[in-house]
Order: sequence, then C-alpha cells, then structure tokens
Amino acid sequence: MHQPITESESPPSSPLREIDDRPREACGVFGIWAPEVDVAVETFYGIHTLQHRGQESAGICTTDGRTLTVKTGMGLVAQVFDEQSAAELEGIAAIGHTRYSTTGASRFRNAQPILLDDPLTGDQVAVAHNGNVVNAAQVRVELTEAGATFETSTDTEVLAKYLLQFGDEETDADAVWEARFSALMRHIEVAYSLVLLTPDRLMAARDPYGVRPLCIGQVGGRYVVASETCALDQLGATLLREVRPGELITIDERGMRSYQAIFPAEPAGCVFEHIYFARPDSILDGQAAWQSRSQLGVELAREHPADADVVIGVPDSATAHAIGYSSESSIPYSEGLVKNRYVGRTFISPDQRLRDLGAHLKYNPMPSVLAGRRVVVVDDTIVRGTTTPRIVKLIREAGATEIHMRIAAPPIQHPCHFGVDMATRQELIAARHSVEEIRQHLGADSLGYLSQDGLQRALSLGKTTCLACFNGDYPVSVQTDFEIDTLTVPLVTAAPRPVNGNGNGNGAAPPRSGRSDETMVALAPERR
Repeated sequence: MHQPITESESPPSSPLREIDDRPREACGVFGIWAPEVDVAVETFYGIHTLQHRGQESAGICTTDGRTLTVKTGMGLVAQVFDEQSAAELEGIAAIGHTRYSTTGASRFRNAQPILLDDPLTGDQVAVAHNGNVVNAAQVRVELTEAGATFETSTDTEVLAKYLLQFGDEETDADAVWEARFSALMRHIEVAYSLVLLTPDRLMAARDPYGVRPLCIGQVGGRYVVASETCALDQLGATLLREVRPGELITIDERGMRSYQAIFPAEPAGCVFEHIYFARPDSILDGQAAWQSRSQLGVELAREHPADADVVIGVPDSATAHAIGYSSESSIPYSEGLVKNRYVGRTFISPDQRLRDLGAHLKYNPMPSVLAGRRVVVVDDTIVRGTTTPRIVKLIREAGATEIHMRIAAPPIQHPCHFGVDMATRQELIAARHSVEEIRQHLGADSLGYLSQDGLQRALSLGKTTCLACFNGDYPVSVQTDFEIDTLTVPLVTAAPRPVNGNGNGNGAAPPRSGRSDETMVALAPERR
C-alpha cells in the first residue's frame, strides 16, 4: 500500500525554495581580451547575459597591462554595475562573474573574481570559477598545514591557492602556467570552468571531465570566453568552439594559445545544462538548448501520452519542453500560467502570510485556458516536491477537470556535488517515494517522468554526459555528506575513474599533445 507523503517527511526549506523548487543555477564566468575597447563595459554586458546562472553577487576585474582593478558587490549585475560605473574600470582585458553559492555562503567576502598574490612573480592574479571542487575541504587542509591562510570560505580560493603554489623563477611564463594547470588537474579533478587574469594575460580552463560549460568566441581582434554562447552573441562574437576538457587557453598580445594540460577523462558534461540551466538560445554540443528541450518534450509525449485538451508548460523553463510535447501529441499548446518574473532570491524574503500564498507569488493561472479542460502540465523537473502540489492546486482551482503532470527528465534521486545546488538526498522526493506516491502527493490525475533512455535519445549525447543525479553514477567518487560553506575538514574525496589511454585514475598520465601556438584564426575550421 502506498503511504501519503507527510509534511514531516520533508526537511524544512527556505521560503524562497518553497516558491520555486528548482535546481539552483551554477555560476557564470566571462573573459575578454580587447585592448581597443572598453573591456569592463563589454564584460558588464557579458555577465548581464549570464545573469540566469546566478543572482547573488557579481564582479568584474580588469588589467591595464600592469595592475589589476576589481569591483564586486552583492545582488544582480545591474545592482552592482551600470555602463558608467563599469567604464571606470579601464584596461586591455577583463574577467567577470555572476554567482550562485554552492560552496561558500552568499556573503560579500565570497563574491568573485577574487584577488591573490602570485608568490612567484609578486603580481596579483584574479580568478573566477563556475563549479564545485569536490575535494576542496581536503585540499584546504593540505594547504593550511603547509602554511596557507584563507580569507573566504569558497572552493575558488582553495583552487587558486593550490594552483599558485607551483612554479620556477627560471621558467618562462607559458611553461609556468602550463605546469601549474597540469598539477591542478591531477589533484583537483572536478568541477570547474574558470577564467584567470594576470597583468598581461587572460586564461581559461576546464576540468578534465568537462562538467561545466565554457566556450571561445571571436569578434574582430577581440577574443572572448564565456560559460554560454549567449554571452558571445550579446557582443556579436562568433562561436569558434568549446574549451576542451583538460585544456588551458591563454590569450595575450601574441594571440591565443592552447595547451592540453592533462589527458582528458571520459567526458561528463552536466545534463542539466541541456534540461534547465543554459539559456534557450545558447549552443551546447552543437545544438541550441531550445531544440534539445523541445526534443525532450517529444520523447516525453511518446513515452507518456495523455488524453487531454490542452498542453501547458510551467514557465519559463518548461516552455520548450511543452511545445515539443504538443507537437508530438497533436494536443494544442497554450500558455496556462503567467509567471511573475520579479519574484526571486534577490528581491523578497516572504513573511508567513506570503509563504501561505505559495505558488500564487510566482504563478497565476488563466481560467480562460484551463476551465473545463483536461490539461497536460509539462515541467522540467521535480526536486523536493514542495512547489508542484501548489501549482496543481492553482490549475485545479482555475477549473481544470483533469491534470496530467509530465516531467521532461527522469526522477532526481541523487544530489549533485559538482556545482548544482538541488538538495540533499533525504530532501529529494523521488529518492524516498514511488511515482504513484509522488502523484498522490501532487494531487495530479496522472504523472509521467521521461526515462533515462528517452533522455539519451532526445539529447543524442551518448556517454558524454553526467547523469549522476538520476542514477548515482558519479564521474568521480564522492561522499554524500557534503555541506555548503564547510571547508574545514575533509568531507569529499575525489578518486576519478581511470582516464582514457595511459591514465591510472590518479592523474598521473602524461599530458597529451601539450602546447599549441595556433592562433584563433587557425582554429576557425572548428566552428559549428
């Protein structure tokens, strides 16, 4: 017999999570080398385009060729900067960051980019990072025992200080940085896509598994790197390619150079970039996220058809999925929920009265679309199961006669340790309950999740994607008791699967190919 899900089974969540029970975004990183333009203004627009990846803090750092200047602040990009204030940060190159905290709490001291002193040269170095370093606590202990001190609680500072401890004064700068990143990628496997700025160079790197996205673009003589292609589009840049797993990109007055810092592991890009995180107009693995999501909806309709009158999506993240479902099922698509886009973490912290309003804070149903109709409601995910019952109730109260919930992803049964804040395992409703129990909890007439096979068919990514949140098969070994903002004792170990070729699982394989002095123009044939 199926047991009802009680309130006591669900750990208390924050008021804002009750409003929008979604996986929380990764961060957004951006970098530009462009001596002839206002690089900080370009960076301002770049990270503004990446705002969907994090809304807690924002920052920009520039170099004039000699010194670094950084400005960070809490809140949205437009709350920290405007075009005029950004223009005050003059330089020839810049990096920027928009943050959602996964490791390190949402505090001003944890805003990025962070500045550190390079012990080898005495110059300052700025670092901004997207991801979650799974062995950050362990590495922090190692560095502390070696005499390092820390000013933040972020894994970004751990990563940066580990990187900067290597180097030889008699070695040229390229070789120093190549050796540093080779050492980093052997000891810190996942997850990071990062941009790094020194007085005279811009660098970008991606972990050996390619968990978090990072791409390269060009506009005129300007070189741009960003978490997503939509930031390149904003500046009129042409997408050249993605940064390869285990690759270091260096850009300076000599152009762009590529160095394969470590032989790549089996790729494990985050599947949620395709399902939810990336902006719909961004290109991932050669395909627009909108097209991928629409195809997820097509597969969902094939696996879980419904006898209904109208298909609606939970806006905005499930709109493309719902349109795909509609096209395959031939059930008309319509907007049935209107979203208040100004309800979010930055602007409100509801009191109990507002919490009681539940989903009404963010969604308002349209009775003219829903009343007297059998409705298919398509959503991208169910995480804790705190918001969806309220959405179902809203639609029921608007007059829907039947509600058929369709989820364009498999049940989330395992937490993410690589930069996505979705929940602990005991908070994940699908980790503790059957589909039928979840259906009863939601109050829907039927419930269908996309299968893992259907997901793979829709995305056509083979084994290049991390599906650990669905099947528990993590690309590296992790402990399950990781705590946000706890970097004082070892909590997570990172023992990777054996990498391809000569890898032995501990990063000891020699780098493949090494440095390439190809310019950006020489890489042009790789454009998608």
